Amino acid sequence: MLNDASTPLSLLETRRSGKPRDLVAPGPDAQALRRMVTIAARTPDHGKLVPWRFVIVPRKSRPTLAAVLEAALREKEAAPLRGEIEAALRFATQAPALVVVVSSPKESLKIPAWEQQLSSGAAAMNLLHAAHASGFAGGWVTGWMAYSDAVARGLGLGAEERIAGFVFIGTPVLPLEERARPMLADVLTRWAG
Repeated sequence: MLNDASTPLSLLETRRSGKPRDLVAPGPDAQALRRMVTIAARTPDHGKLVPWRFVIVPRKSRPTLAAVLEAALREKEAAPLRGEIEAALRFATQAPALVVVVSSPKESLKIPAWEQQLSSGAAAMNLLHAAHASGFAGGWVTGWMAYSDAVARGLGLGAEERIAGFVFIGTPVLPLEERARPMLADVLTRWAG
């Protein structure tokens, strides 16, 4: 089952990431996407600094994003391969909805940048949960595009801002795969004091 919303825990247990290339229409409309972002903003935020923000890239703006990615790729590599350019163009146009989650740390004497970055990651995760709870699948992607200064500039990010991830949202065309999860014994310890 894609989204078992019978209980809050079953909803969390059934969330799977969707590969953005496999997410198709229907996607969320503008109102549903706005609601998902509103939910995503309900994230732990020590000091109420709001160290993150969201950039919705509508379908009509995807060709412009593709141009930004191609220019960034050409800035990164003197002679990118044709396949690399095509992959960047596909990246920009996949899935019905795209939200860029931006880490936007604020100057603070009390709240370190690391804690603010964790908050932006939590905001991205909340966005994925909101998409899942709304009956869609989402995929959080980084890759070279997330670390490119040229892409950040193209998206209008400030000097201190970073791309936390590109969150693609839509309806999976293929069943979502369950990936291997760590054994609890490998990731859980009990402190003896």
